[in-house]
Amino acid sequence: MTKKKSAAVEEKEVNVEEKLFALYELQQIDTQIDKIKIIRGELPLEVEDLEDEIAGLETRAEKYTNEITEFETVASEKRNAIKESETLISKYKEQQMNVRNNREYDSLTKELEFQELEIQLSEKKIKEAEFRVEKIKEDVTAVNEQLKMRKEDLAAKKDELTEIVAETEKEEQEFVVQSEEHEKKIEDRLLTAYKRIRSNARNGLAVVHIERDACGGCFNKIPPQHQLDIRMHKKIIVCEYCGRILVDNMKKEESKV
Repeated sequence: MTKKKSAAVEEKEVNVEEKLFALYELQQIDTQIDKIKIIRGELPLEVEDLEDEIAGLETRAEKYTNEITEFETVASEKRNAIKESETLISKYKEQQMNVRNNREYDSLTKELEFQELEIQLSEKKIKEAEFRVEKIKEDVTAVNEQLKMRKEDLAAKKDELTEIVAETEKEEQEFVVQSEEHEKKIEDRLLTAYKRIRSNARNGLAVVHIERDACGGCFNKIPPQHQLDIRMHKKIIVCEYCGRILVDNMKKEESKV
């Protein structure tokens, strides 16, 4: 019974050690992928920002075009209104020549005055619409110039990014395949924890070794007893300050990545 128990404990310890080693190897591979992404720098984000800015400028240009159409429609309607008023004025003046009494004459005079006021109001609306169209056209010109420059910037950034991606794509893909293969060796619960820690870490390090008695991630001191436990490889130990998984220097030396 004792031998069976001892064998089970030994197997458990080996499993923990294998898990630690697998996690550390995965971290080493993912770190290589991170380095390749760093080489690309902020270019992908810059490309995305430029694309968003261009989309915004195009929306603004479309809005200006619609406003111009609306004001031109208003001006056209008012020109037609002026023609109608002029037609009515001619009609009323002709009717004034054939009135039978003062009441009819006064009524036609009021209609004439009303149509003249309508013409003045329409002319004012036309001037306002033409003024707004000219101002909007100036805005359109400015937006189109800005749009042209941003598109040129985007083309240059995309060319630069394409060149860098071409240089690093093959290497990155190889590391991605290795990462996926190593993930299969790690149980889901542990892999989820690893990815969570990694996503929260500024430098992407979820598994670190001890450096000068301190955590390799946050550089806080590790108590001697914890260091001993880490070297024993009997359980997975995380830094009490940053939550990273801790391994000893031997893991780093054993890593084949």
